[in-house]
Amino acid sequence: MADLIEFRMDKADDPLEQLAAYDGELPIIATNRARWFGGKASDAGRLDDLFSASRFDAVEFVDIELETVRAKGWLAHEFRENDVQLIISHHDFDETPDREVLDAIIEQCAEFGDIAKVAVFPQNQGDTLTLLEAVNDATNRGIDVAGISMGEIGSHTRVIGHLYGSKLGYAPLLADDNDYAPGQIPLEKLASLIELTKNERVDGQVIDTLRSEVSVPKELTLSD
Repeated sequence: MADLIEFRMDKADDPLEQLAAYDGELPIIATNRARWFGGKASDAGRLDDLFSASRFDAVEFVDIELETVRAKGWLAHEFRENDVQLIISHHDFDETPDREVLDAIIEQCAEFGDIAKVAVFPQNQGDTLTLLEAVNDATNRGIDVAGISMGEIGSHTRVIGHLYGSKLGYAPLLADDNDYAPGQIPLEKLASLIELTKNERVDGQVIDTLRSEVSVPKELTLSD
């Protein structure tokens, strides 16, 4: 059902040992989120551990914050030496930036990474439209982008984001009682809802078909 697993190193007891013991078939996104970006990792050794994780064959993607890679320009090159793709992410837990600012953030993420990921917090339904429009326009410009509008107001964007070109969808397992981003939908439920919103893209325009023969775009990834 899932295509990738996001491994939150900052929430693991012994992340490198757990990666070494992993024998699953799904490729891994390695994330080691700092405290000031909503995670639990401290500064000491955080990037070193993430770099060590990128050496494991199972790790195909590494998530790095835009603010981190922008401050350390050499990081992207160093990680690419280990043959991983980079998800460059930006999180705003307070609001949804204005459209021009959001577009600029996506462009900067794409400058450093293979996938530009933006997660923002909506104050109203209009903010969710801002996020979806930005994702759609970036996709039409050839940028691989993942967009999430967090919280209960933005929860539906996790279901329909793929219609606008969002390349990643994040979902916890129903039995997992860890703390996750607000508005996340359990994996099985999210997969079922996405199944109801299959679509085709024609000349860059989203066409809703809701037909059983239309497959979900292969770029969409559900990570548990």
